[in-house]
Amino acid sequence: MMSSALERPTLILNRNWQPVGVAPVARSLVMVWNETARIVDPADFQLYDWEDWAAMEPDDDEPVIRTRTLRLRVPEVITLKHYDRVPENQVTFSRRNVFKRDHFTCQYCGVQPGSEELTIDHVLPRSQGGETSWENCVLACVQCNSTKANRTPEQARMPLRKWPVRPLWRPLYASRSIRIDSWSRFISEAYWNVELK
Repeated sequence: MMSSALERPTLILNRNWQPVGVAPVARSLVMVWNETARIVDPADFQLYDWEDWAAMEPDDDEPVIRTRTLRLRVPEVITLKHYDRVPENQVTFSRRNVFKRDHFTCQYCGVQPGSEELTIDHVLPRSQGGETSWENCVLACVQCNSTKANRTPEQARMPLRKWPVRPLWRPLYASRSIRIDSWSRFISEAYWNVELK
């Protein structure tokens, strides 16, 4: 129980309250302990340092970290004390992130058949020199991938709905598909719903 609570994601905001990252609860608590961050209560936007947070009594229905002498609420959002800029995080190219970028949707016909019926297609086929990269890979349903085969979309007369690009970093890419409801107070729906450009 304790290890799973310590591994839960915490949204990190910069000093201007812009999302800049996601870290495990364990790392977030260390930042609060070291006084480089404060915990934000999403309910009322109140800021807490370590002593104030540790003094709060957790509700029965919320996740907690238990020690020998302490029951500590699990923070969901922290804000950094001295961090103004928004970093340019790179989204790692991975199968999971391609699925997120393309919203589990075939980029040729637009169907959403479920992840087991989707494959990653190389827009410029590897047999024609295409690379495995953000700019050359899209989701395709099994039927469209089979129809396109080793051809380009132009050769197969199968236009892409949206051209593939490297996505901008969003907490969505760092959170391993875990979406914390309270984060919606700090991240707009548009921020979650990453669209291809």
